[in-house]
Amino acid sequence: METVLSQIFMIKNKFGLHARPSASFVQTASRYRSQIKVEKDGLVADGKSILDLMMLAAAQGTRVTIRVQGEDAQEALKALGDLIDGRFGED
Repeated sequence: METVLSQIFMIKNKFGLHARPSASFVQTASRYRSQIKVEKDGLVADGKSILDLMMLAAAQGTRVTIRVQGEDAQEALKALGDLIDGRFGED
């Protein structure tokens, strides 16, 4: 049975979800088999696509919802949440 999880996170790093954090997110997301989607204001991006994530234009202070579906959903959501909460290693 596939697990489906979602959680809201606030983008905390100074410049938001620009190229470098998007690449870090995709690199982390790609380690998991689960389907990963990121939603902001009704727009939905593939969490394994740098271009999709950058199109969200998620600035500092923006809330995004991460939805993960698959056998390793819990691990994926934790890893991505830790990345966001850690400001993508910036600041």
